[in-house]
Formats: sequence, C-alpha cells, structure tokens
Amino acid sequence: MSGRVLVVDDNKVIRQLIRVNLELEGFEVVTAGDGAECLDVVHQVRPDVVTLDVVMPRLDGLRTAARLRSDPRTAHLPIAIVSACSRCDVEGGERIGVDAFLGKPFEPTELVRLVRRLMPARGPRAADARASTPRC
Repeated sequence: MSGRVLVVDDNKVIRQLIRVNLELEGFEVVTAGDGAECLDVVHQVRPDVVTLDVVMPRLDGLRTAARLRSDPRTAHLPIAIVSACSRCDVEGGERIGVDAFLGKPFEPTELVRLVRRLMPARGPRAADARASTPRC
C-alpha cells in the first residue's frame, strides 16, 4: 500500500472516480459524504492525506479543514482541496493551512501526482506541495 487517503465529497460519482483512480495507484481509500462525516471517521481511519470538496452539506470543506487544523490529533494531516473552487476559496484555504488545491474538472494523473506529493508530507514536503499548487 502506498498510504491511506480519506476522500470527502458529497457527490457519490466524484467520490467513486477519485477512489478508483487512487486505488489503481495502490492507495487505500476511505470515503466520507461531507465534512461532518469526515470529522466522525478521521480518528478511526487515521489517513495519511485528506481530500476535501468545498461545497458540501452540513459542514463545508473549508470549515472542515479549519477543524482538522485546530485539533492537535489532525493538525499535521496533509489536506488537499479538490473542488471547483473560487479565488476566495483558495485564499481562505491558504489562511487555514490547506496544503494543495486541485480544480474540478481534473485529470486523474493530476490527482494522483498531488496525493503522491502530499503522502509522506510531514514537514518540508508540505511546503513544496503548497508552492506548486495546481490550477483551481
């Protein structure tokens, strides 16, 4: 296994698309339908990377990222926003400490590259991922 990814998106088709592409590359994938579910399962799943959509019911991606950053148990987790995000979303995510952004629609190879780059990102590599943020 290349690592565990928690994929959070309210769109089941997008969750499955991301899951399949990452599993084909050897990642273990766990999914959640929104930010509230993400916060419920993140401590049991203990992912290496979290991908978040921005627009979701109950708890959106940016508020979920902020909650993950404020919890000492998940503050270190690499977080990627995978969403049709606006400049405002990107700026908000950067303030929160999101590590990377990938705009929808995306190429599967871009997604895999982004997750690989963040995977062991405990320290300096997270800053490298942030410096080369993909289009959004």
